[in-house]
Amino acid sequence: MADTKQADGTERARNTRTTRKAARLAKQITAFARSHGGSAEGQIAYLGQRGVRIVLVGANGEWGDLVAESHDVAKTAVERAGITLHEEFDGEFAARVRTGPYEWSRMAGIQLGGPSNN
Repeated sequence: MADTKQADGTERARNTRTTRKAARLAKQITAFARSHGGSAEGQIAYLGQRGVRIVLVGANGEWGDLVAESHDVAKTAVERAGITLHEEFDGEFAARVRTGPYEWSRMAGIQLGGPSNN
C-alpha cells in the first residue's frame, strides 16, 4: 500500500512538472504569435534524446523554434496556445516562412566558405 501511495505521489509530481512546462511553452508560443502578426502556426519535429522541436511561423512570415522535452509536452503547449499544428513542414506551410539576409548568407556560406557555425 505504501508503495502505491509513493508511486501515485511520484506520478502526480511528474504530471505537475509536465503541466507547468507545457504552460510555460504555451506562454512563449502565444507571445511569439502576438509579436509576429497576431497568429502563428507550428510543426513538431523529433530531435532525438533531447526532445522535440516546435517550429513556429508567424502570420508575418517570421519564424522561430522552441524545444520541449517530449512530444506530449509540446502537443499540450501547442493546444493551450491555440495555434494550428501541421503534421509536416512542407508545401504551403513552408512557403510562408520569410528568410532574410542572415539565413541566406548562412546557407550559402556553409557551401561557399562564408561565415562558419562558430
